[in-house]
Amino acid sequence: MMDNRKCPICDSVVIGRTDKIFCSTKCKSIDQYEKRQKTEAFYFRVEKQLRTNRKVLKRFNKSGFTTIRKSKLIENGFNPNFFTHYWKNQKGDVYLFIYEYGFLAKNENGKEKYVLVTWQDYMGRNLFSTR
Repeated sequence: MMDNRKCPICDSVVIGRTDKIFCSTKCKSIDQYEKRQKTEAFYFRVEKQLRTNRKVLKRFNKSGFTTIRKSKLIENGFNPNFFTHYWKNQKGDVYLFIYEYGFLAKNENGKEKYVLVTWQDYMGRNLFSTR
């Protein structure tokens, strides 16, 4: 009896056991990779944006504390909707952080700006405690 099973990746004839699906381990690996890309696409997009945000903040905050126009960061790929955590100071200002680099939205003279900061030890009290 002639076996006409075709590999779903490369369309080659599949030879071997009747339950074998792929013609080779290479095609099986390609299939697994493609499935992973589809199921984890959201994770990859978020992770990519977090890396971009961190890189942009690091680039524009050499001194550890600076103010910059919001548009300048946006032009460089920054997206303020993606951050890892936040810190609220005693005045009630909420700084959003991408790992160790933070930003606070401000409006000065009708211009949207960000105050950029670098994470300080005093900000993390009780942040990572196990109690």
